[in-house]
Amino acid sequence: MSSPSRSRMTGIGRVLVVVYAIMALAATGRSFVQIVREFDEAPLAYTLSAVSAIVYILATLALIFAGSPRWYRIAWIAIVFELVGVVVVGTLSLVLPDLFAHPTVWSWFGLGYLFVPLVLPFLGLWWLMTHAPARVPSAVVS
Repeated sequence: MSSPSRSRMTGIGRVLVVVYAIMALAATGRSFVQIVREFDEAPLAYTLSAVSAIVYILATLALIFAGSPRWYRIAWIAIVFELVGVVVVGTLSLVLPDLFAHPTVWSWFGLGYLFVPLVLPFLGLWWLMTHAPARVPSAVVS
């Protein structure tokens, strides 16, 4: 018999975690190189790349442990933040291109990453909605 957390990490759940982990590695590597080499050229863009890396790391961990109500809430917060970040940074990078001297992970809605940053939060939110952790009945809690 499999545990609830194990059954959550099969199929699309496992693929989603792997894609989030890949994005976490890519964004972390990108931001590290950008910050070390040329931070003074585009501090806003490179800081946003670092923020996206932190969000992807947090979302990866939260999805792995989303069987717990606490991690489930953290996953929701991280993925909603990610979606807002992609939409805001993507829009600003099109409307105010001078604001971003260099591209970020979320620039142009993730064009540099084949729009994965735009699609991923929608898949993550869908997965969270369809895989909510089991709730303890209130009669048991009181």
